[in-house]
Amino acid sequence: MSLKERLIKNSTVKETSTLSNSKIFGKKDMITTPVPMINVALSGTIDGGFTPGLTMISGPSKHFKTGFTLLMVKSFLNKYPEGVVLFYDSEFGSPQDYFGSFEIDTDSVVHTPITDVEQLKFDVMKQLNELQREDQIMIVIDSIGNLASKKEVDDALNEKSVADMSRAKQLKSLFRMITPHLSLKDIPMCVINHTYKEIGLFPKDIVSGGTGAYYAADTIWILGRQQDKDGSDIKGYHFVINVEKSRYVKEKSKVPISISWEGGINRWSGLLELALEHGSVIKPKQGWYSKPGEEKSYREKQIINDKEFWIDIFKNTDFSDFIQKKYQIGSTSSMMDYDEVE
Repeated sequence: MSLKERLIKNSTVKETSTLSNSKIFGKKDMITTPVPMINVALSGTIDGGFTPGLTMISGPSKHFKTGFTLLMVKSFLNKYPEGVVLFYDSEFGSPQDYFGSFEIDTDSVVHTPITDVEQLKFDVMKQLNELQREDQIMIVIDSIGNLASKKEVDDALNEKSVADMSRAKQLKSLFRMITPHLSLKDIPMCVINHTYKEIGLFPKDIVSGGTGAYYAADTIWILGRQQDKDGSDIKGYHFVINVEKSRYVKEKSKVPISISWEGGINRWSGLLELALEHGSVIKPKQGWYSKPGEEKSYREKQIINDKEFWIDIFKNTDFSDFIQKKYQIGSTSSMMDYDEVE
């Protein structure tokens, strides 16, 4: 028996194997959403998506954080119709109608209300400990932004006004414990969080909850938005997904997504400016767009929801490769040439 074989045999960890045969380090399960630029923000490619591990969606109130999360939930259930979503709810701001607007079968969602960090930690660890790798489950926490610690609650009940220094430690403990289970058992988790402004001359958005959540997350989005107006009427919002942290996407990338009151998420939003940059769409005159070599011109309103227009570009140009090179972290060798060292 070789040394390698002895090491594997003697290990007390059943998942031990050579790296080439490892289920943990093998190709990750990819869950694709129907919105190309959301897939780009998650993985760097239009046909990518989210993988097992921790995805954190952060931003101020009314920034569609729950909406983006439910889109991912719907994509998970589309891929795994027999799957289950474990939904931890601390804000109770997602009525059943909201799930219905994303066509999510609420019978596939296990709803667990929570009131403090410790209650969440104890319950989610008990659930994770019982799960197997073959179980098709996604976990959602909405949200950790305003979730109190048990000490904070107890102090209020005992009429104590001392500052609570335990919350950040409890959150760090929570994410430190759950992170290995997500990878070992192939579980995607989406956590909604809040942001706050740091103090300074040029304040930037900071993810709340301390360093524990930040270190544990595979992907962190910080959302921004602008009003989409028709005259003085607001018809929706233009959101910007700022990729704060990612294992797949270049950090600080900005991905635009448009959402209207009437049509919801614009599936093809964010592509037009990139297509102009790529050259697969040109602007023959102000306010008009066309494909190179074609005489037909379009207004922006005609093409932003035109599936056939975009499918044709993806099929007949290298537009998707252009997007991947722009957003995805490269996989080139980071090692020096040992011959040169010699």
